[in-house]
Amino acid sequence: MAEVEVDEIRQTVERLHGGIARLAESVPVLESFEGKPVWEGVVHVFDLDYNPAATRAYAWSSPIKGKTTRRFFAVLHIPPITSPVEAIRATLVHEHLSKELRRKEGRAVS
Repeated sequence: MAEVEVDEIRQTVERLHGGIARLAESVPVLESFEGKPVWEGVVHVFDLDYNPAATRAYAWSSPIKGKTTRRFFAVLHIPPITSPVEAIRATLVHEHLSKELRRKEGRAVS
């Protein structure tokens, strides 16, 4: 499945966080855990105007397992998240903790 257009990711940043997003750079990221890759892709770094919380955001999309659609992510540059790698790590941890919580509550986990 092909990566989506940067403009679509920019629109996601603006929709989720407000303000006006301008692409600053695109950074390839390979995140591993215990020596095994857990995420690989490109994180787009946007400068934000008119956002009260942050002047930068990190955004990307990932395929949804078993589907032809993608999921979009947009994380604000607010410490401790101050780099593309930290944005990926925070999202991976959040996803893992959410799955664990659903599992403990007896809800289906995909």
